[in-house]
Amino acid sequence: MAYAYDDQNIFAKILRGEIPNDTVMETEHTLAFNDIAPQAPVHVLVIPKGAYVTFDHFCAEASEAEIVDFHRTVARICAEKGICPGAGGDGFRVISNAGVDGVQEVPHYHLHILAGRPLGRMLARAS
Repeated sequence: MAYAYDDQNIFAKILRGEIPNDTVMETEHTLAFNDIAPQAPVHVLVIPKGAYVTFDHFCAEASEAEIVDFHRTVARICAEKGICPGAGGDGFRVISNAGVDGVQEVPHYHLHILAGRPLGRMLARAS
């Protein structure tokens, strides 16, 4: 599967230090930061440091170390934010948009962690 990565996207610029961010957590393979336009009281963006466009691209081409680091970082963030339902939190939602139909705004794989209020249904029912 071929993806063309645009190294001028905003997340690539953040990773290069050209644009500041409000870092929540950083590891060898992952950067997480607060969204600049939060849609919930907790709204963290988690991005791999590698040049991956979408979730499927990341899953197909990232190394095992990158994949494990990314997902464990998400788990650590949820635990530190106190939003894990298994640990007494009220829960969270993770979202990853891909492509035009998925309304992906930045062509760098990223995961949104949203929590802190009831989030409603995932999709509105089509009429």
